[in-house]
Amino acid sequence: MIAVPGGTWAHDFWLEPSTYHPQPGAVVKVRLWVGQNFVGDPLPRQSSMIEQFFVRQAGADEPIGGANNIEPAGFFLANGNATAVIGYRSAGSNIELPPEKFEDYLRQYGLNAIVSERARRGERTRPGREQFHRYAKVLLTGAGPSAAATQPLGFAYEIVPGDDPTRAGGPLRARVFYDGKPLAGALVEALWRDDPKIRLSARSGTDGAFSFELPRPGVWLIKSVHMVRAGFFAKEDWDSLWASLTFEVPEP
Repeated sequence: MIAVPGGTWAHDFWLEPSTYHPQPGAVVKVRLWVGQNFVGDPLPRQSSMIEQFFVRQAGADEPIGGANNIEPAGFFLANGNATAVIGYRSAGSNIELPPEKFEDYLRQYGLNAIVSERARRGERTRPGREQFHRYAKVLLTGAGPSAAATQPLGFAYEIVPGDDPTRAGGPLRARVFYDGKPLAGALVEALWRDDPKIRLSARSGTDGAFSFELPRPGVWLIKSVHMVRAGFFAKEDWDSLWASLTFEVPEP
């Protein structure tokens, strides 16, 4: 169990490509970012922490290669003909936080039901012991649209657009899935990279759906966190699942 000092916990995680508009045959570098409010630091590749790291393009999934302990974390050749999806799934990591910091973090990410559950179990004076998993995606604009942009990657927690958001026009309509099923009541937030103070939020409906009228073109981060009670034999009390989706909205 890792005891995490104040200021290093509850960080968002997202992917950032070297370009959101790769030409056919271009080399795309992919960086792993951790931080808050769309501001953070790149992480080097740690193979022991990667369960999946791939790009879905031209109807196939291709692993994204890279050297261990090197940043950027991966490289691949872009097809460029249609929207591509990069996916990243991490191995689990354990953290432990003091009771007050843990509940502050829960409230910050809209996990008030977990605060209530801890109270019901008489655990509010106990440290928060958690294993977290990261599920990140990024969409790359291609010459044409692709159904891949609107299809799940099969992650345990995932944000799936209803339409390809890299194409011009209309609000972002998407759904949140947990274990392959729509999740109701999840807090979802949208941040604009050029000014992270522009932040939108919504709760998913009974069918897992939510929508945002994104007010600016440019790069957007859509993110959500879900937490569940850990299994009976787990060393941790909670499992948290962090989903992110980044893409660039074109000019009208």
